[in-house]
Amino acid sequence: MVSPRVLVIDDEADLRELVEITLVRMGLDVDSAESLEAARRYLAKRDYALVLTDMRLPDGLGIELVQEITASHKNTPVAVITAFGSADNAVVALKAGAFDYLSKPVGLDQLRAMVQSALRTSANATAAGALTGVPPSAARNGPLRLRGHSSAMQDLRAQIVRLARSMAPVAINGESGSGKELAARDIHALSARADKPFIAVNCGAIPESLMEAEFFGYRKGAFTGATDDRDGFFQAANGGTLLLDEVADLPLAMQVKLLRAIQERRVRKVGATVEEPVDVRLISTTHQDLVACVEQGRFRQDLFYRLNVIELKLPPLRDRREDIELLAETILDRLADGNLRTVLAAEALEALKNHGFPGNVRELENILERAMAFADDGVIEAADLALRGSATTLPKVAENAIASAAGTDRQPEAVTPTFNSVAPVLPAPALQQSPLSAQQSPQQSPPSAQPAPSSVPRADAGLATCTGTGSNPGPEPALPLSLADYLDEVECRIIRRALAHTRFNRTAAAELLGLSFRQLRYRMQRLDIQEPQ
Repeated sequence: MVSPRVLVIDDEADLRELVEITLVRMGLDVDSAESLEAARRYLAKRDYALVLTDMRLPDGLGIELVQEITASHKNTPVAVITAFGSADNAVVALKAGAFDYLSKPVGLDQLRAMVQSALRTSANATAAGALTGVPPSAARNGPLRLRGHSSAMQDLRAQIVRLARSMAPVAINGESGSGKELAARDIHALSARADKPFIAVNCGAIPESLMEAEFFGYRKGAFTGATDDRDGFFQAANGGTLLLDEVADLPLAMQVKLLRAIQERRVRKVGATVEEPVDVRLISTTHQDLVACVEQGRFRQDLFYRLNVIELKLPPLRDRREDIELLAETILDRLADGNLRTVLAAEALEALKNHGFPGNVRELENILERAMAFADDGVIEAADLALRGSATTLPKVAENAIASAAGTDRQPEAVTPTFNSVAPVLPAPALQQSPLSAQQSPQQSPPSAQPAPSSVPRADAGLATCTGTGSNPGPEPALPLSLADYLDEVECRIIRRALAHTRFNRTAAAELLGLSFRQLRYRMQRLDIQEPQ
């Protein structure tokens, strides 16, 4: 069996010899070059499983070689060696297509780990045929999790396959429910780290006082309650991938500590005196605009550049409506769980394709799961979907909220909250029985004497936006111009009251409203409710 061959390029003879000896002991064949010119001669003769180059060479920069190899030898991973403390050069190299980087002085353990990862990547890419297929590592983990036939999804999957070959940090941006974590898991599953841990961390769900201990671990006795040594997220993901979900929620103090861990690839447990090396690939996700967060001072610019080496944008579901049918079938198959499969009527499918889906695929799943409970004979009709703004159905939650806002004596029905505030659905009451009519005074005419629809007063235009004042602008008309906008205004006022009551403690507000933290956060994002400065 022919041993993989590695090309080492460095003008320092001692370092070149050290790296060569280490690689030979790993059973590899090694060619060494002291300049870009010599390296190009080697590359013209044969292909390599890995190229390891210094950034500064007598006749140029290693970044030039990275760009050349990336363009002409697409299956050959390139790693760069940077001077101590010059992490900016490493970021530049990663953006140019480098597989990974090492900092001087080169640690032999880190060198061996990086070489082994690169060799697995090289073998996968070769078997896949120059990135046109899926690496063998993916075959062990099933097909890609992100589904869809649209051109946007085909481009996205092609990007994921390319990103899986690199160890560069990836920043995934997309709306809530668009599948950011699924994209991260696909990148991991296709990478050389597929058989190593994938650790997902919700940055917005960890109390600030516990963040350092959760991320970096702690020693026994480091603080009250630390009865044993414990590893953090970085140690748990060692050799694999660490996903920083909703990274924009990290407090500034933690951002500083995270930046050092990324740059030095070392972490120090709380209560420890020495740092320990870690080998993780970082993937971060957010629905927010990180550039805007940096401009507002809520996110460190240096950390932004470390995490945003490669950006991956996920399209919202409304921009790929041709995928809705496939996604709906996939979701219904999974929800069937061995039982008789529920199908969509043609009208129901058309209604889904015309829906805006502010909650994206997660909202689609929620809608279908609820509709299955109301479907007759295993067929989901359009009325079963209870889409927002539908004239045929009215959710209980909304019904209760309207009754409360209108000041009626009606007692709210008990409702179990779901993801998008829509619980089991009742038929809409007749107009004369609607809670909206409760705003009429006893002297008003009965419903039969009401003016024709064309003369019904229009709703206040202010109801179309969430003003956040928490006060009713005045007597509301009998019928709003837009039911969906009116419900949003009611929901916004209730959430703001809960947040004001808890001094903007979102966890406490969620408990007060009977929601999970993620459900409340989704509603705040959809209604654009921001914490006051």
